[in-house]
Amino acid sequence: MSSSVSPLAPKTVPDMPVIAGIRLATAEAGIRYKNRTDVLLAVMDKGTAVAGVFTRSKCPSAPVEWCRAKLKGGKARALVVNSGNANAFTGKTGRASTALTAKIAAKAVGCSESEVFLASTGVIGEPLDATKFDGVLGRLAEAAEPGDYLAAAKAIMTTDTFPKVATATVKLGKAKVTINGMAKGAGMIAPDMATMLSFIFTDAPIAPAALQALLKSGVEDTFNAVTIDGDTSTSDTLLAFATGAAAEHGAPKISRASDPRLKAFVKAFNQVLANLAEQVARDGEGARKLIEITVEGAKTKASARKIAMSIANSPLVKTAIAGEDANWGRVVMAVGKAGEPADRDKLSISFNGIRVAKRGARDPDYDEAQVSEAMKAPEIAILVSLGLGKGRDRVMTCDLTKEYVAINGDYRS
Repeated sequence: MSSSVSPLAPKTVPDMPVIAGIRLATAEAGIRYKNRTDVLLAVMDKGTAVAGVFTRSKCPSAPVEWCRAKLKGGKARALVVNSGNANAFTGKTGRASTALTAKIAAKAVGCSESEVFLASTGVIGEPLDATKFDGVLGRLAEAAEPGDYLAAAKAIMTTDTFPKVATATVKLGKAKVTINGMAKGAGMIAPDMATMLSFIFTDAPIAPAALQALLKSGVEDTFNAVTIDGDTSTSDTLLAFATGAAAEHGAPKISRASDPRLKAFVKAFNQVLANLAEQVARDGEGARKLIEITVEGAKTKASARKIAMSIANSPLVKTAIAGEDANWGRVVMAVGKAGEPADRDKLSISFNGIRVAKRGARDPDYDEAQVSEAMKAPEIAILVSLGLGKGRDRVMTCDLTKEYVAINGDYRS
């Protein structure tokens, strides 16, 4: 966790309302860090529905495997998250650690081990000593209160420079329901489902299958449209919990994601996901520029996504922007290497609304001084127009600075 907050961090932090059926507590378990919280326990009321999406890495962490197996039950009573150790690439020892953590948590909360969900973030390849949770989780279960999401978000940080939280309130039937979310992630971000770790809580009465469908759909244009460095984590976990407490106030019980009564809820749910995903991009390791890349005129949306990601993951594009250099030639390179349909002589490129390239050549109205001034802004919008069809997509990333190398050069040591 950095002592210097990213200059791209949000200027304000939302007040996070209480959600009935959710209690939170944090502690110092000494997993890796000293003198800071590093474990979070969330306790859910009986009947809480759970949904999740996870990394598609072929080397998933032990907690990812645990959650995938337990997700079939559809119910959750506890969530345990630790920072400092990813419990990934830890073999039988890692699996034993997840089982022991779940056993300790289940005893502390008074539930089945199958209702305990786990997530870990930090160093890969080092065994996680789950005995450090013994006693700690019991105290947390007693101390848990329906409250401090900001403290919870701080406990799961690693190289993050600020805690990431978001909230939304919306009507479901006659009742007001709340959606709260938290996330952590600053490096090793190229999600193939969600991001490093993210957790969503709501009091809406939504069945597990419906919640799963909403989550799977919601990540596509939010977390799956964010990249920091092109590296997909072994630990990517996004879990959503629905306590159903709002049913007591008139919210209808939802069993299908296609239920028309969910329209406003889905919009708010996706806004929370999008907000958290953007905060991850704003906290990219060493970042000084937030970059939004829009590709339009592609053959399909999927094609636009691949091209946008090719640009977003290009070290040459990212370092040019770090240097405030409108080097559109590097964008041309990234479009060309994406392997998607593109016509050089129809290609146009803009930086922050200023067109620099038009129909396969430098724009005749190109003004170096004007563009250089625009590149000094903390937020850079790149628009690529292919002129081939109606496909359009947008992704978020950040620049690549010397600080990124410094952070990752000694991350483990």
